[in-house]
Amino acid sequence: MQFLPLKTRKFIPPQDKGKLWSLLDQYLPQLKEKDVVLVTSKIVAIHQGRFVPTKGGSASGRKNFRIQLIKQEADAYYPKNPSSMAIKEHTLTPYAGIDRSNGHGHYILWPKTPHRTAKKIWLYLRRKHRVKNLGVIITDSTCHPMRRGHFGISIGFYGFKPVYWYEKQKDIFGRPLKNHSQNIVDALTAMGVIYMGEGSEQTPLLIIRGFSKISFSARSRLEEFWVARQDDLYAPLLEHLSR
Repeated sequence: MQFLPLKTRKFIPPQDKGKLWSLLDQYLPQLKEKDVVLVTSKIVAIHQGRFVPTKGGSASGRKNFRIQLIKQEADAYYPKNPSSMAIKEHTLTPYAGIDRSNGHGHYILWPKTPHRTAKKIWLYLRRKHRVKNLGVIITDSTCHPMRRGHFGISIGFYGFKPVYWYEKQKDIFGRPLKNHSQNIVDALTAMGVIYMGEGSEQTPLLIIRGFSKISFSARSRLEEFWVARQDDLYAPLLEHLSR
């Protein structure tokens, strides 16, 4: 399996609004069958015009402005501490996905409809590169409770099954596996973002090539990926999040 990070020019708001397609044309090499293309959420959001100029003034004023943005953008958040973890597009994420790093004086918001956008990118690249089996992942960063450091997570994907199921298989002692699965899409994202970086690497695109444990599909697979909030393993920790 290969990880092929692609260094690009700086993609900056507001002048790069609407320019994602030209960036993909300029920096992606010819894609091959069964490639998976990772695209950072930041350049997708800038392309969509999803950015807000940072506010000047006092430190408390800037903090209040960011908290109001989080409340505006989040699907759910902790009322007593909105600037901590929030839920956005079925994902638990810090600050409702709002980020100021590499924003050129702007807060970069979460991309609009990331799964639909992943499909648009998939359709565009599939047609342009004349490949049938292709995956697209829009990436972001999150953090794990009681662990230091950020890691990559998918916020939108298309073109493949996100989960590998072990149904009808057995463990090494012959015990049948029930309801056991692997999260393929986020595992690939976490590995890819290690190569893409979190700082000044300037590599918002990456190709994963030669990963065999993946099934490509030309339809949406969200129904087998998302878990209802009330059925989630972490439901007791999420019950206090609200609008």
